Amino acid sequence: MKFLGARIVLGVSGSIAAYKAVGLLRSLIQEGAHVSVVMTEAASRFVSPLTFEVLSRNPVSINTFAAREEMTHLSLPEQAQAIVVAPATANQLAKYATGLADDLLSTMALTATCPFIVAPAMDGGMWDHPAVQANVATLRRRGVIVLEPEDGPLASGKVGKGRLTEEAVILAALEAALAPRRDLVGQRMVISAGPTQEAIDPVRFISNRSSGKMGYALARAARERGAEVVLVTGPTALSIPAGVEVQYVSTAEDMAKAMQSRLSWSTVVIMAAAVADFRVARPSAKKIKKCGTAWQHLDLEPTDDVLTLLSQQRSPSQTIVGFAAETEAVAEHAAQKLKYKGLDLVVGNNVVEAGSGFGSDTSAAILIDREGRTTAIPVMAKRELADKILDHVKLLHGHHKQSPPEHI
Repeated sequence: MKFLGARIVLGVSGSIAAYKAVGLLRSLIQEGAHVSVVMTEAASRFVSPLTFEVLSRNPVSINTFAAREEMTHLSLPEQAQAIVVAPATANQLAKYATGLADDLLSTMALTATCPFIVAPAMDGGMWDHPAVQANVATLRRRGVIVLEPEDGPLASGKVGKGRLTEEAVILAALEAALAPRRDLVGQRMVISAGPTQEAIDPVRFISNRSSGKMGYALARAARERGAEVVLVTGPTALSIPAGVEVQYVSTAEDMAKAMQSRLSWSTVVIMAAAVADFRVARPSAKKIKKCGTAWQHLDLEPTDDVLTLLSQQRSPSQTIVGFAAETEAVAEHAAQKLKYKGLDLVVGNNVVEAGSGFGSDTSAAILIDREGRTTAIPVMAKRELADKILDHVKLLHGHHKQSPPEHI
């Protein structure tokens, strides 16, 4: 049994899809979970609370004031190992995102410290509304697991994105939240992050807008999944993930040396850093005065292409991943980078797209691998995206072991 002994709170809000929560509850019970159901008043109009009480063998909680004596809004989240809201209406998403607590279910959301999984369901057009998407982005930044609704016919007769996701997807998300994967044990990953800084003089430098958040999210996710991780990081304001070995660098040259020194040790290299393409040819040993003539022009020279160097020096059994930060034609530019740098996987993203820019806590991406597979990933928290990338890396690295590809 997947959930033997697990204490789960199942939240049900006022959607026509509420009837599907009955099947979800039955599956949770069959897998050994102890389930307490919390419904909104609207949900109780679609499905009788008695149905959930009979199946769960627990009283159903609806009204905050009726539950006040037992402080259900506090006791249930404190005892729960996970909370799953399925279906979650657009109204509930707005409550969770803004901190509104005007019913028992939304009040519990504010007190929960366990994994919180939300499976939205709503009518056509609502999911794509900017307000809903903003609320989803807010929740994902806070670590809430917001599942994607499915496309198809809706209760209104429209066809669009808004159907409650399949029960199997919800159960898989819950299983992952309750039992973090350790599927990367034995892997040794070198992951780069952040910008580089190329000196102009002792005071000034050339750099870029990279915050390092994606690389740090990858390092954290890989370590949590059991890999040994070395994080080679340019200057950032981020905290080093627990259990990760760190090597600090400043310039593109420093980055190249640090990555090359760890190459033979690694099984996987992920180059998430935004390495400067150019540096000042002759940095000044003294501060350049504003009133002088030295600012009329700066002579620049190209830096070494760290990713290409690593790709050329790696063994056939190693997996190399690169990133392509673009402002247009993301898929085309990413595919070109994959080919001419000899990569196994490239992660392309549009850095001027809303919710996906430098410094953002969320990002969308296009994954293109050496087998020609292209996977589009919608905007989500970078920690969640990190797992998506690592899933793909795991698949490719497994294929490496079976049949090493020819070096491009």
